[in-house]
Amino acid sequence: MGLYGNHNIHGLLQTSEYARALFEMRRPSYSQDEVERVLAARMARQAVFERSPAPALSFVQEEVTLRRPIGGTMVLRRQLERLLDVGQLRNVEIQVMPANREDHAGMGGGVEVLKFEDGTAVGRSDGAFAGRPVSDPKQLRILELRSGMIRAQALAPRESLAFIEQLLGET
Repeated sequence: MGLYGNHNIHGLLQTSEYARALFEMRRPSYSQDEVERVLAARMARQAVFERSPAPALSFVQEEVTLRRPIGGTMVLRRQLERLLDVGQLRNVEIQVMPANREDHAGMGGGVEVLKFEDGTAVGRSDGAFAGRPVSDPKQLRILELRSGMIRAQALAPRESLAFIEQLLGET
């Protein structure tokens, strides 16, 4: 699974505090019951990290998503710590797209490509195919190409974790 996020930390990587802050700032506003419902659903999806066999997960996060103090400084610190913890998992790669990159294949928006054991796949991108999920092989190749270019332009996983550690030290 390849996931590129450009507005906030991807939901699978979010702490409950960070996710709650995102849901509470939503406009139009969620009711408190809606916040609790969508928060519980988001946290439940994180069970993907406990599956066996573990799925291969690849995330690319924009640098700005790691600097924006959603929920406040302490929430951001715990969020960065969570990224470092998840980034140590053998089946997970986290990469950072530095803000100073001139060439950037992700300028069209987020990209998600999910590949399944049976060989099928589905993808979605904010900037392609009207944002609708696609499974057509030709359309998937476009999203996979874009996703691969984004990963190639981002910092390597080890460099990315060092970058996140540095941000944590500055926060």
